Amino acid sequence: MGILQEFKEFAVKGNAVDMAVGIIVGAAFGKIISSLVADVVMPPIGVLIGGVDFTKLAFTLKEAAGNESAVTLNYGNFIQALVDFTIIAFVIFMAVKFINSLKKKETPVPTAAPEPSREELLLAEIRDLLKEK
Repeated sequence: MGILQEFKEFAVKGNAVDMAVGIIVGAAFGKIISSLVADVVMPPIGVLIGGVDFTKLAFTLKEAAGNESAVTLNYGNFIQALVDFTIIAFVIFMAVKFINSLKKKETPVPTAAPEPSREELLLAEIRDLLKEK
């Protein structure tokens, strides 16, 4: 029964539940950002660079022969992944920046200086007595 109890404590803790919610929301947000990149941002970029589809860019290492297909180095997919990553990272940065601007800014309350310790008081008294002599 000990393992079940430990698992229950782990699963019900606030951190585990918060993490699960964050992962689920993050996955949904990832789909939104991927759609934004693929459907909104990339078409104008494609028009600006002359309609080049990065995913079609490849370097042939070995030509197709008979039943064997060609061996290609698909560097266009890599370029597309880099562009997607850069745009996604920027959009997430802007979203986090916006969310942080909505948060209430707290001003730190100044705290009084802590009382000197007994040792410090004794040392100060000794110092003052030595100055008098």
